[in-house]
Amino acid sequence: MFSAYEIIRKKRDGSSLSSEELEYFVKEYASGNIPDYQASSLLMATFFTGMSDEEILYLTKAMMSTGIIVDLSGVPGPKADKHSTGGVGDKISLILAPLAAACGVKVPMVSGRGLGHTGGTVDKLESIPGFRTQMSIDEYKQILSRVGLVMSAQSEDLVPADRKLYALRDVTATVESIPLITSSIMSKKLSEGIDALVLDVKFGSGAFMKKSADARRLAKKMVGVGKLYGKKVTAYLTDMSQPLGREVGNWNEIVESIRVLRGESDAQDVIELTKRLTAEMIYLSTGESLTSAEKEVDKAITSGAGYEKFLEMVTAQGGDLKVVENPDRYPKARSILEAKAVESGYVSAIDTFGIGMANVKLGGGRAKVGDKVDPVVGITMLKKVGDKVSAGDVLTVVRGNDDAKTKSAVEQVVSSYVFSANKPAERILVKERIS
Repeated sequence: MFSAYEIIRKKRDGSSLSSEELEYFVKEYASGNIPDYQASSLLMATFFTGMSDEEILYLTKAMMSTGIIVDLSGVPGPKADKHSTGGVGDKISLILAPLAAACGVKVPMVSGRGLGHTGGTVDKLESIPGFRTQMSIDEYKQILSRVGLVMSAQSEDLVPADRKLYALRDVTATVESIPLITSSIMSKKLSEGIDALVLDVKFGSGAFMKKSADARRLAKKMVGVGKLYGKKVTAYLTDMSQPLGREVGNWNEIVESIRVLRGESDAQDVIELTKRLTAEMIYLSTGESLTSAEKEVDKAITSGAGYEKFLEMVTAQGGDLKVVENPDRYPKARSILEAKAVESGYVSAIDTFGIGMANVKLGGGRAKVGDKVDPVVGITMLKKVGDKVSAGDVLTVVRGNDDAKTKSAVEQVVSSYVFSANKPAERILVKERIS
């Protein structure tokens, strides 16, 4: 027999928890026998005292044991997924999944909602009218077999402990913990039935890991856990010191993703990162070279095959194809303001966390569990790091549905920009590949 109180106290004091203690706590919390306030206490204790590699493995295993392991052996072809640790304007999954599927990789993707200042793939997909992210495991498999990809939220029986803890971490300031991030991500991914996994581990002002050294530690721990379970896993360290692409916000990012798939976007950072990560998925799944795989991805964009695969998925999951094919049909935000530069010079840095929180302030994210997300609101980035501006130039366009919130978000956006007299050095988007 174990006591939740004693487990919390033990972790608070920096001691290691056993496999049995973690399994007890996680299962009892998932079952509703341990209340949120005690789970929050353990999360905070873990945040401050950390976990050993063994504890992280035990926690991942305990979380997986609360749900099912999806069996995809009946779905022919290699199965691979990709996961990002979260960023601002990070819509890569929306583009990568259909491109990989168009190249012959089956993509069973279980995604999350917004977490803290970062956007969530599920929230973005649900901004498409009618799009269903909740489905049975049987339907999940059927769509995967028929379309080649499926993008869903966690089902009730897929790592239910993580679903509860994920929401709790979001509102208790315990997101930025390597053990908690590792166990959360890997418990979901290892339960999906995949053969291979590509991890996009971000660092910078808009990431949970601010320093590349911390991102590298997280990447290595996740790769290590994946390999212990017999999966092919590669991680990329990528820069999140400014928003990815031009759009921040749920529907905004769907539209930007559509433009990339149609070959109509100039968002070079989004295009570069999507190609690298999609090519890695193909490489892990088929063994062909990364160079050859990247050429396949290029072809899937220029031929329109990736865009057609996206439309297939939208149709299969109940989304309104008319709105996707003609985004101008979508409802417009009521309050639109411009954020203008207060001085002249080069944009030398952007507080990307500030941009993300401005989007949350607009209603594009959650301040507490249960908050509804407004799909229409968002921020269009007209000026990014390295751009030259004059005082009064428009930095971003801010779209909201509440005048006061929109004005407050504009003030936060303006304060997030840093200017200098000299042009800053060019940033490297992809810092390192870890396998």
